[in-house]
Amino acid sequence: MTRHRLSFSRPLPRRRVLLAGAGAAAAALAGPPPGTAVAARRPRAAAPLQPYAAYWFPDSLPSGTPGDGIVWRSLANWRPETDLDLPFNTATVPLAERFTPVPANTTARAGQARISALAAFDHTAGNPSQGSATADYYAPTHWAYLDELVFWGGSAGEGLILAPNAPVVDAAHRNGVPVLGTVFLPPVAYGGQLRWTRDLVRKDAAGRFPLAAKLAAVARAYGFDGWFVNAETDGGDAALAADMRGFLRALRAAGAPHGLRITWYDAMDGSGRVGWQGALDERNRDFFQDAAGPVADTLFVDFRWSARSLADSGRLADQLGRSRYELWAGVDVESAGWDTAADWDAIIPADRDHVVSYGFYRPEWTLGHLPAGRTPGDFHAADDRFWSGAGLDPTRPGGSGGGWRAPAAAVADRSAVTALPFATTFNTGHGLRWYDTGTVTSDAPWNHLGLQDRLPPRRWAVRTAGRRPDVTLDFADAWRGGSSLLVRGALDSPATVELFTTRLPCGAATVLDLTHRLDPGSGPVAVEVAVAPRDAPAPGEPAPYVHLPAGTVEAGDGGWRTVTLRIGGVLGTGTVRALGVRLTGRAGTPVAWRLGRLAVHDAAGKPGAPRGLKVTDAATSGGTTALRMTWQRSAGPVRHYELHRRLPDGTRVFLGGTCGTAFHLPGLRRAAHEPAALLEVRAVDELFAASAPSRTRHPW
Repeated sequence: MTRHRLSFSRPLPRRRVLLAGAGAAAAALAGPPPGTAVAARRPRAAAPLQPYAAYWFPDSLPSGTPGDGIVWRSLANWRPETDLDLPFNTATVPLAERFTPVPANTTARAGQARISALAAFDHTAGNPSQGSATADYYAPTHWAYLDELVFWGGSAGEGLILAPNAPVVDAAHRNGVPVLGTVFLPPVAYGGQLRWTRDLVRKDAAGRFPLAAKLAAVARAYGFDGWFVNAETDGGDAALAADMRGFLRALRAAGAPHGLRITWYDAMDGSGRVGWQGALDERNRDFFQDAAGPVADTLFVDFRWSARSLADSGRLADQLGRSRYELWAGVDVESAGWDTAADWDAIIPADRDHVVSYGFYRPEWTLGHLPAGRTPGDFHAADDRFWSGAGLDPTRPGGSGGGWRAPAAAVADRSAVTALPFATTFNTGHGLRWYDTGTVTSDAPWNHLGLQDRLPPRRWAVRTAGRRPDVTLDFADAWRGGSSLLVRGALDSPATVELFTTRLPCGAATVLDLTHRLDPGSGPVAVEVAVAPRDAPAPGEPAPYVHLPAGTVEAGDGGWRTVTLRIGGVLGTGTVRALGVRLTGRAGTPVAWRLGRLAVHDAAGKPGAPRGLKVTDAATSGGTTALRMTWQRSAGPVRHYELHRRLPDGTRVFLGGTCGTAFHLPGLRRAAHEPAALLEVRAVDELFAASAPSRTRHPW
């Protein structure tokens, strides 16, 4: 079968193009050909000092002049000590360990097919390093099903090598998902030049591959996990293919001691030409594994695969002593999302072992297909349907026929909730405003995935003998961040909302905090915390919960309340295996109950204050001032840092947050006649306790 691809610096409608060869349809992961009319670049106002995600050409640059907002850079010339944006682009959250709980349903398989996703978050050029002032942003949260995220993009007119921005990496790492940067060598029809391939694999006088070492150094400096290498520029020969294999080996050798990985895209073959096999076969196997051993960690199989080619690919992987699940069969969801036609039984048959793993190309369709005026809630509703299925219940995902087979139907979810303290405020990493202990401290829309919490992976597993309530991540109110969990419906029978599978150690002093409220007009709700000391007995069955009463809330009770339960005294010592809540209404009266915070911990305290807050650069344009700021890391565990401005009347306004120790503040305006802007940074720990502030003043 054939697929027609676009991939460049931003999401666009899929269009058909022809590459060389009689009647050959492009199966390339490619950008627009030169001269093709495309949608205009989003206008960007001048942004003094704004740091952006990094991108490069291997060495030589295009001829001519770069477009507006584009900076052409050579990776060969990159040095961390001269990279002024590096402090803003460095991810700091370590890659979490994960475990596989008992599957949520009887069709999901543990230890078989996994999922890679190639997602574009913004342009190649002009992608802000630390979020931006809009909630209209692709904010993935279904990390439980992902094994790898590729930060996708690249174009011949902007840059070919992309380093993921820190918010994406920090969010993924918090959930145990590695993130790869992209090396994109586009087809000639899309502006590709073979000299860029030769630049990449060029050897020095000693026979070494300097850009392999440079790519490993970039990944280490920026804090991400490796590279997706996509060589689609045709016209090479066997010597170039041999150099590419040598380059991959050098990249692997440089990265392996640091846990870096390589995914190779099925394009260039052993002859040096581009053929898109749609398989692991004799023409491309040496880029996956050659006589000396593994070359790439995984292979993304081009979209022209068939049931037979995938079966043959799996057998060849077995023969090589490799896992067949290290092969990603490409599934293009860019234009049709859950209406995508795919031969699912060729990848993940329901009646036998999975054949290979699979890779989604452009799952940000869940945002991009929505009409103008879309809200964050609209996006998450679509994203939940994409990953969990139309029924929005991974315990009953359906999808065994020829239609959409949601990941929850085939792939066992995984969890990174393994250590105390654990807390979530159900913050998705974007929002319409910012809340702090239930109070709005900024009414500006925002996105920053590094501030995203760990969120319930099984959306939404609800056990009830009555009518099922709606469960959503909602943006109309929150305890902290931009969102809370909202349960709405007529509770004519007790309903248990399963939230997290966990491996949390529980001792005599372990407590659970629950911060919740009712919306105005809601009927009363009796709340119990559901805590499971043992795993579910079998796939699809509920965990054996113990229910701890947390009181009854009424709509007129005065807003958010926090209940603390000593779960160690009930469960004794051991391990908490699952967490949820059981809600009981009154005579079927409609309810709207919000959960703003859930935390499990032993002792609680506050982190130490950061030190050395200072402004390192400032620029004024159009009546506003932009600042670059840095500080020293706080002692002890820190989840992230938050910046505020203290206004002359004493009001504290949220400005942003980051997991690193540098931040860019745009658009500051003088308030009244203040002589200087008073700025503060606080360290925030895993329980969302904030330190004392470190302060500085910037004179107007």
